[in-house]
Amino acid sequence: MSNINLRLINKKDALFIIELRNSRGQFLSEIDNDLQKQEQWILDYKEREKKGEEFYFIIESLEGEKLGSIRIYNFKQGSFCWGSWIIKETAPYSTALRSSLAIYDFAFNTLGFSKACFQVDKQNKRVINFHKKTGANIVNENKKEYFFNYFLESYKKYKDKYKKYNSTNSITINPLLLLNLVTVNYDNQLNNL
Repeated sequence: MSNINLRLINKKDALFIIELRNSRGQFLSEIDNDLQKQEQWILDYKEREKKGEEFYFIIESLEGEKLGSIRIYNFKQGSFCWGSWIIKETAPYSTALRSSLAIYDFAFNTLGFSKACFQVDKQNKRVINFHKKTGANIVNENKKEYFFNYFLESYKKYKDKYKKYNSTNSITINPLLLLNLVTVNYDNQLNNL
């Protein structure tokens, strides 16, 4: 079994992110390959993280091997977006399933959101099919992308269907951030009333 951990990104992950996005990120926005610029982007992100505005994770094996990345952001009115989802080609097959379950669990159960909104490049057929199988619905499109909605009820069905992949995934977060998370969750619960 290939269990995973999601841990918050740090400056030391900059080179990994550059390599990952260059090798597997053809459907994501381009980044600058300059290591110092990527490190600065991460430092700027860490300020948003402290405010509870977004969370960017490295997907790891339980042994600490970096397997990919995933991020949640754009929190508003009980919803969130997620993306920057890249899995190394050599990662265990279940990494995509496990990381999506973990990020949904974090967003719906820890942060208290009720809906996810995200977009996928129309050429990224594998990811489009993945999201459809989990219960996500296409609600709009433009020339380049499909726009999806995904609700807590769909996640509960997805989680139950794949419970053997969800039982031992974990998320590592600095305890000081928990105060921010409680605030985000409280705000989201108010928005859902």
